[in-house]
Amino acid sequence: MTAVPSVRDDLKALSPYGAPQLDVAVQLNTNENPYAPSPRLQAAVAEAVKNVAGTLNRYPDRDAVDLRKDLAEYLGHGLPAERLWAANGSNEIIQQLLQAFGGPGRTAMGFEPSYSMHPLISQVTCTRWVEGSRDAGYGLSTAAGQVRARRPDVVFVTSPNNPTGTAETLEVIEEICDSAPGLVVVDEAYAEFMRDGVPSALTLLPGRPNLVVTRTMSKAFAAAGTRLGYLAADPAVVESLLLVRLPYHLSTVTQAVARAALACKDEPLATVQALRDERDQLVDWLRGHGLTVADSDANFVMFGGFAGRDADVWQAMLDRNVLIRNNGPDGWLRVTVGTPEEMEAFRNVLTEVLGL
Repeated sequence: MTAVPSVRDDLKALSPYGAPQLDVAVQLNTNENPYAPSPRLQAAVAEAVKNVAGTLNRYPDRDAVDLRKDLAEYLGHGLPAERLWAANGSNEIIQQLLQAFGGPGRTAMGFEPSYSMHPLISQVTCTRWVEGSRDAGYGLSTAAGQVRARRPDVVFVTSPNNPTGTAETLEVIEEICDSAPGLVVVDEAYAEFMRDGVPSALTLLPGRPNLVVTRTMSKAFAAAGTRLGYLAADPAVVESLLLVRLPYHLSTVTQAVARAALACKDEPLATVQALRDERDQLVDWLRGHGLTVADSDANFVMFGGFAGRDADVWQAMLDRNVLIRNNGPDGWLRVTVGTPEEMEAFRNVLTEVLGL
């Protein structure tokens, strides 16, 4: 019998990406929106799927024209539909960008700690990964200098950053764009959760053809199961992605569900303010109990002060039916902001585990 062919040598040491999916009472580890779609939104989604069900024998609109129009209207900033592109989650957006602008002989750069899929997708697209560093406050005050020194083809700026929750100023992003010889991708998966007065990199798009801003509907829209990510960029960038996208990559059902959610956007977005308030209360509570907390503009909080005990604290929380995430720097943990009931359970268990 012929043996199974060997996987690529550069992939042999890798492990599949994924946060633990465990059956526990309080799941606060994957930055999902804890509020399920409202009955009105559920009905709108069901009606949208019903309306396209009779066309499923045909391929979907391969350019997702109507969806891109809706996304452009949602983002505002004077963006036309031809500057929008959508795919199956922001990870596929990132993959398409690296397929088109990275690849063999090219490099991508990010600033650690940050989103772990950036280096992973770089590797699987045969793009060499260059690891940059953050300053003591997990910001990017030195990033532009690192970009000038390394001259990568693609730069990833995650703002708000995952796992730290920190957002970057427009001045820092502008300096990175001016320093980069290639594409600058600002990953704004958590943009809707940013505090008042923290601007989006969307405002920097005019006159910067090397800037891309990526978003997702997984978080603020409570649509993680829909798998819809998108970007705003120069039309020439969007045209380049047509070279690498798979044929008919966005299903008819995905497009219909995403458009229904956008049409009812006020309902899921109403939960964003509640989660922002809950986040800020959590930050105050953690600091009030002597823990170190990174400023957060996301729907999660990174907290620390465990000095090598983070794995033990994580396990002790899990043993008490509260699942958080241990994916940050040594001595830090990350908790997703949940419902008031979930956050009360988190505080009670953390108090017990740490003896607060």
